Amino acid sequence: MTEFTPLASLLGGVLIGLAAVLFMAANGRIAGISGIASRLWPPLDDKDTPMRAAFVVGLIAAPLVVMAAGGAVVQSVGTNVVLMAAAGLLVGFGSVYGAGCTSGHGVCGLARLSKRSLAATATFMGTAFLTVLIARHVL
Repeated sequence: MTEFTPLASLLGGVLIGLAAVLFMAANGRIAGISGIASRLWPPLDDKDTPMRAAFVVGLIAAPLVVMAAGGAVVQSVGTNVVLMAAAGLLVGFGSVYGAGCTSGHGVCGLARLSKRSLAATATFMGTAFLTVLIARHVL
């Protein structure tokens, strides 16, 4: 069962929104993680590479900072490697096919009232709901 954490969730949402606004203000770009991370592969854009690398390092370092400050980071990951690989490929395909990821469409795109982002977010959220339903009640 998943624990209901409204205050932590609200704070997390506020921090994500604030980070997206600050990223847009500082860089003039949407904080879409798939786009930022994918452009760290050659050919590199020398001007934006340090910012992109810092963004990804920050994503990786954040839970380490929380743990160092005495907080707990609880994450469970399945042990079925084939299923995990298939899920990763599907997420990557969806990010490319949908021209963006959950952060780009769901956070930044919806905030800009983008119809394309609304359609993308409805699609990936609907798929996520259906996946959880099947995984918890059918399999």
